[in-house]
Amino acid sequence: MPALAHVAFRWSSCSALVVWLTLAATLGGQTQHPTTHPITGRRFAAVMGYQGADWLDREERDIEEAPDKALDALSIAPGMTVADIGAGSGYMTVRLARRVGPSGRVFAEDIQPQMIELLRRRLERERLDNVTPGLGTVDDPKLPPAAVDLAILVDVYHEFSEPVMMLAGLRAALKPGGRLVLLEYRKEDPSIPIRFEHKMSVAEAKAEVEASGFTLTKVDQRLPRQHILIFTKP
Repeated sequence: MPALAHVAFRWSSCSALVVWLTLAATLGGQTQHPTTHPITGRRFAAVMGYQGADWLDREERDIEEAPDKALDALSIAPGMTVADIGAGSGYMTVRLARRVGPSGRVFAEDIQPQMIELLRRRLERERLDNVTPGLGTVDDPKLPPAAVDLAILVDVYHEFSEPVMMLAGLRAALKPGGRLVLLEYRKEDPSIPIRFEHKMSVAEAKAEVEASGFTLTKVDQRLPRQHILIFTKP
């Protein structure tokens, strides 16, 4: 399949979604074998390749995901240190950077060097200097210990091939009382137009994340299609 940037016609939101998921399955299948979570039996989704980055910045995303409404729910204050895990090309990173302000810091992590490069270019365009891009691995977010107030994963956790190890790394990076936030498409709603393995239920997330030492403290359903699942580190 050609890279999304080479497609000449304008997609509808649904068409773009189908193409992105097909690309994700193809690229992911080249680097990992399908596997399942040891607690829930949930099948891990394929990682979206950097070739699909245009889909992350599609115009329809503001309507479909209401990112600013999601961040409003988290009460992110100036001066906070936030980690954007699976930051991609920086769609959420720039929003986080503006909220924490010059006295705050955003660690923007991704496992693909090409995504990190796209992120750096975006930060230059936006003239933001309170973001630290970082290249992680599938089993380690590469964050400083006990430094983060909030870690947010937007449609990312379901793609982890090593979720137990990643959660351990995120727990180590969070300060005591720090929050881990998952935004995931609601598996409980079959009308949401996304493939089953790219959705998560509240029950799945609770079982998997709490097993790694977190507590599910809030389930916020204000978004059109996604759960906001807020976990806390004791």
